[in-house]
Order: sequence, then C-alpha cells, then structure tokens
Amino acid sequence: MAFDWFWKAMGTSPHKNQKKSMAVVAQAGADRYREATEEELRKAAAQSVVRQQFEDGSLIREGKVLDESKLLGVVREVARRTLGLSPFDVQMQGTLRLLAGDVVEMGTGEGKTLAGAMAAVGYALQGKRVHVITVNSYLATRDDEWMGPMFDFFGISHGAISEELTSDERRDIYSRDVIFGAINELGFDVLRDQLITKRADQVRSEADVAVIDEADSVMVDEALVPLVLAGSEPGNAPLGHITELVKSMVEQQHFLISEDQRNVFLTDAGAAFAERKLGIESLYGTADEGRSGSAAEQSRSEKKDDAGESEVASEKEDTETEEDQAGSGDLLVQINVALHAEHLLQRDVHYIVRDGKVLLIDGSRGRVADLQRWPDGLQSAVEAKEGLQVTDGGRILDQLTIQALIGMYPEVCGMTGTAMAAGDQLRQFYDLKVSVIQPNVPVQRFDEQDAVFASIEDRNEAVVKHIVEIQKTGQPQLVGTQDVAESEYIARELKKVGVECAVLNAKNHEAEAGVISEAGRPRRVTVSTQMAGRGTDIKLGGTEEDERDAVVEAGGLHVVGVGRFRSQRLDNQLRGRAGRQGDPGSSVFFVSIEDDVVAVGGAGEELQAQPDDEGRLTQKKVLNFVDHCQRVTEGQMLDIHATTWKYNKLIKDQRDIINGRRDDLLDTSTAWDDLSYHNVDKANELKAAGIPEETLEQAAREIMLFHLDYEWSEHLAYLDDIRESIHLRAIARESPIDEFHRMSIAAFGDLADRAVRKARETFDDARITADGVDLGELGLHKPSATWTYMVNDNPLNSGGGSAMGSIAQLFR
Repeated sequence: MAFDWFWKAMGTSPHKNQKKSMAVVAQAGADRYREATEEELRKAAAQSVVRQQFEDGSLIREGKVLDESKLLGVVREVARRTLGLSPFDVQMQGTLRLLAGDVVEMGTGEGKTLAGAMAAVGYALQGKRVHVITVNSYLATRDDEWMGPMFDFFGISHGAISEELTSDERRDIYSRDVIFGAINELGFDVLRDQLITKRADQVRSEADVAVIDEADSVMVDEALVPLVLAGSEPGNAPLGHITELVKSMVEQQHFLISEDQRNVFLTDAGAAFAERKLGIESLYGTADEGRSGSAAEQSRSEKKDDAGESEVASEKEDTETEEDQAGSGDLLVQINVALHAEHLLQRDVHYIVRDGKVLLIDGSRGRVADLQRWPDGLQSAVEAKEGLQVTDGGRILDQLTIQALIGMYPEVCGMTGTAMAAGDQLRQFYDLKVSVIQPNVPVQRFDEQDAVFASIEDRNEAVVKHIVEIQKTGQPQLVGTQDVAESEYIARELKKVGVECAVLNAKNHEAEAGVISEAGRPRRVTVSTQMAGRGTDIKLGGTEEDERDAVVEAGGLHVVGVGRFRSQRLDNQLRGRAGRQGDPGSSVFFVSIEDDVVAVGGAGEELQAQPDDEGRLTQKKVLNFVDHCQRVTEGQMLDIHATTWKYNKLIKDQRDIINGRRDDLLDTSTAWDDLSYHNVDKANELKAAGIPEETLEQAAREIMLFHLDYEWSEHLAYLDDIRESIHLRAIARESPIDEFHRMSIAAFGDLADRAVRKARETFDDARITADGVDLGELGLHKPSATWTYMVNDNPLNSGGGSAMGSIAQLFR
C-alpha cells in the first residue's frame, strides 16, 4: 500500500497482523464445529476464554481469550445456525482484530454488522459488559433484533436503548450483557445520571467495552460535538435589534469576509458605526479593560462572588434597557455572531427552514441533524435572520463531548469502511490502531480520473452532459452533491435536457427508503446529498434485483461526485456505493477550482493553468493541486480538533473532579457529617425530633448536591463566556489557550468551597421534617423540565467557515 512506509516508521502497519489473523481464521474453518451439538458448542466457547470475575465489587481476574481459533470457530458456527448467515473469512478476520482492540476497515457490503456482533459475543463470554454503539437508534434496534438469536444461544442478555424508553426500562437494559445504542442516547443518559440525588435513581451501568460502528464518523467527525443537558430556567436570548443593525452594514466598509469564506471581521469603521447606532461609548469595554477583556467575563466573575441566588436573580429588572442587560463586550460577541449568521451560514446549504424552525444539516451525512442546534447565540441569530421566533436554549446544566464519552470506556474498538484515512486522528486522540481487512471478492469498480474545471458553471454543465452520455449505456447513476441547494440545481438542469431523476436530500428524507430501493434500476438517475453516502446499500436491479443482469451487463452503478468533500473519507464513502461485494461499477468526480475545498485548502496560492474550450483543466499539476487542497483542509480540521480538545480536556478533568465529589456525596454520609458538624445545635434538634438518620442524611445530600450542581452549571456558563470573548486576548498579544486555562482553573478553584458555604447557609435556614427537606420553600428550585440536544460547534464544516473558526485559527 502507498502509505505503508509511514505506518512502518510509526512502528506499526495496518497490514501487520493480517498473516497471523488469516492463520487463526483458517483454524476456525467453517467445518470445524459443523457436527458439534449445541452443548458441545457452549462448552467449547467457555473453554476458549477466561471470564472476568468480581469479588466484593473488586475485579480479581481480567477476562481474556485463551484460544482465538476455538472461539472464532464456535461463534462462526452459531452465527450459521441461529442467523442463517455463513460468515466469510474476512468477517472472521475483522472479528479477531476487533477483539484485539483495533479499528478495522472493511469495505462496503462486507458484513461489518455481523463482525461487530460476533466480537460482542467474544467480549461478553469474557464476562465483560459491551456497548455496541451505532449512529442512530433505528440501527441500534434493528441490529439488536437481527443479531439477538446468536446472543440468546450463549445465554448472553441483550437489548437496545431507544428514545421512547422509560427510566426503569433503560435501567433494565443497561444491566444486560450487550447493549445496542445510538451514541447520543448513551451520552444523554450519562448526563441525566449526573442530576440524581439517590443512587437508586441511576439508570446507566458502567460498561467495559465499546464496539463502535461507523467509527470514523463517531470518533472523528462528531468527536467534539457537545451533548447538552439543559434546564427550564430561561437563558439570555440575543438582543432583537442586533440582526437589523448587521443587515444595514456594508461589506468592505463595515466588515470584511476572508478569502476562503470562513471568517468575517468587523472593521474599525464598522465598530464605530455599531457604537453610534447603539448609543454606547465603546464595543470593547471600559478603558481599563482595553481590547483584551469582555464585560461578559466581568459580570460572570461578579456572580461568582455572590453569596446567594437572590442577588443573581435580581440583576435583571424589568426597568433595565436591552443595553443594560448586556455589557458592551456581550454586544461585540452578538454582533460578530450575527455577522456569521448573516453572511457565512447559507440556507439550504448549512440549514433548512421547515415548519417555522431552523433545522441543521449534518455536513458529513447530508441529513437533518436531529436534536442538534448551534451554540445558543448562533442558533438565535439564524432564527432572527430568517424572521422566525427566536428560541431560548435555557440554562445548560451539563455537557459532554462524544470524545470524552468514548474515553469513559476501558476498551474501545470499531469498524468502518474508511478507517485508514482517519488513522492519524484515531491514533492521536484514542491511541487506536487500524487494521485493513481485504474484501471477500476483489473490488471491480473503476474510478476514473477527476475532471477539473475552471469555474462552477463549467463544472455543472459538464456534469449534466456526462449524465446524459451515461444514460445511453443503461447504467443507473448516483449523483452525489455537496448540499441541498446544489442537489436541487442539478435536478433542475437535468430536467431541462429531458432526464428524469429522483432527488434525495434533507428536505425529503422521508422518501429515502423508496428512492434507494429503486436507485439500482437501469437508467435510473438519483441526485442526492451525502444522505446516499455512508451505509447506503443500492442493490443492482432494484430491491428485488429483478433487473440485476441487465444492470451488471451495462457496467453496474455509476457514481458521479459533484465537487470533492473536505475529507477524502467522504469521497470514498460516496464511491463505495458502487462495486459492492465484487459487483461491477464506476465513479468519477467533477471538481471546480472555485469549489469550497479548493478555495479553503488553496487560500493564498495561485494556480497557473489554461482551460480548454469547455473550461476543463487537463494538466497533471491541476489534479495534484486539488489533492493538495483537500489534504490541507483535512489538516486544518485535525489542527482545530487538537486545539479544541485542549479546551475540552480541561473541562473534562474538572468534570471528573465534580463527578468524584458527587459520588462521594451519593454513596457516603459526607454531606450529613459536614452539615451536622457545621451546625451541631440544629443537628441535635433534628435527631431529638425523632427524624430517622437515613432521612437526615438524604436531606443533607440533596442540599449539598443542589449547590454543587448549581455552581457547576454557573461554571460552565462562565467558561462559555470566556470562549466567546477569548479571541480578544490575541489582540492584546496574549495566548488564548493559556488565558482560558488560567481563568478557568482560577474560577474552578473556588467552586467546591462556594458550594459547601451555600449548602451550610441553606442547612441553617431549611425546614427538615420526617418527609425530608423542601428546598422550594427557600426559592431553590430545580428545573421544572430538562431536555437534551447536541451542539454543532463547527456549523460550516461542510464547506464554508465556522462561527468558531476565526477563534480556532488563533488557537494554533
């Protein structure tokens, strides 16, 4: 392989273990246990592993595989008997490498689902609890039902976590041996468990192993997506007139947009314009703060020193003006966010509007990103831009990135069709190796050389002509576009030349099953966003494959890529729809020098090349330049990932401390010991009143936990304030990352003491009876409702910039 030299230099290779794996799999041949009875199969499985055992809650022996070939042979035979599936040798190789803790790369249609399930059996037989992590709840439920008979054979309990389950139902499923679940559902349960005040209310049980399907999507593309738990306490909606102010600004005069369309900058003239319109002296705070601080930081810091919640609540009076409610630093942040929403976020590219709501589009999948929203300021700014009702994100109670969630598992492995291209990230952020599994049948797909054009207009015209030509062959075609707007444009142009096509994008996702079922029929043209990329199985000749022979004779499915994606992995996912399991197929990508991936990756560079009469650039250096631009954009995302993780790592470390404190309060009498020692007289009075000790301990626990949770929520809001304004530190020649660490550590240092101090004050004033403590009497209310969502912290990852991008660039 072309990059083997790199992996060898790193002391490993994705092919290094293949010879050994094939030897083990050969010993686990399909006939090895063909004549065995069910009892003999179960006995052989038990002999092939050492089970993980516990004594008094402590691990005394770690589970492991003693005989790999025996285990694989048994599981292979059981899969045949219970599922009616006869695993290929390559699937057994994949299972073996999963059990070794690798991320395996297996091609389209090679049976990753079965390989992952067989690995889950292997881990469960060792006495380990396994989470099989999927990208959505539908797949989790499907795979649990599909693979269930194999688990049942070994007496392995299993189940799937889905959104509609009650707490009791979730608790039961989490206690089982193998749990299938979407990554977001598993994460939300972790967050909800951080609000419990009784250990018995905990839903989630700890797991030993995570087996991750579509590992690169989960562990790389969505790694830094924060999962958020919010409460019903109102948050701060952006000022209503900021959007109108921004709409009246003139480009080049009041603001500048970077050449790569990723960042927008307020000019001095723009700042003066805003100050005049808003009637304030300076957008940059007081003279003492200069341009290196933010009023938001100051106001949050003042809240940190408050002794009680009543003073915090009284900060907002009805008589205040909008400007009084936000410091000048807040206004600067809101203007910058509104500029990003107005000029960098495009409707039908980064979001759609449906039923009066802004719905985000997942750039790596082309689908509506259910439950996702941008950080509240940006989400609200886009809603205001579209003239919609501005929603309020409420108070963030806790949040957790997917990368931090995955880090909670002692053992991690995964499978995907494009692991090699994500190898750097998997190694750097998870210390995981990649194993490439060769396809069961050699790939017959022919990938044509990219066709590169000087302009988007020339590229699109060539795409339409190409589709018309391929129509003559009888091949079905899948046309992959970058966004909703582009898919609709290509469909309109095809209609003009008499080519009927089906369109699949985030606007009509409900038609997906019907469109895909017919996409493999002769001369069928399907124009789609990345919805028809990862995981889509287009069967030649239609779902029933009744016209398969005709399609195979014509050359199989033909994939047409309109522009390259910002990651080679996404290109390969689209290509991988053709040539499934040895089927014939072909692919070609049409690229323009004006495409986002080239504009971003080639910013500041000039390409000297002369197009032909059709606008095509045929020089070899042009293809090399496009490859270079894509590698640059991938490198940029890796840099942003690395830097953003530095911020999130600190928050994770602080959360671990808070969680340790919570566990101590939940599982011991620490809360009562502290409060009763603080106020001995009241403690004695409560005991003398005959209140059971268990009730007193629980009351103290609830008081302590309320204030700990409140202070943690305040700390998260403070950190959010810092991050929104930290870019101003670079103006003052200070390191943003160093300043963030300094300020966040200083604020966190007082959190626990402040929570204890307020808990003691509450204990002094609270009325505690045999029924417990009613904090509501003191105005200390928990959120009346909570909800979960995911924050897209990089809203333009499909091709433009990021509202956080200008800040992220300063971090490097």
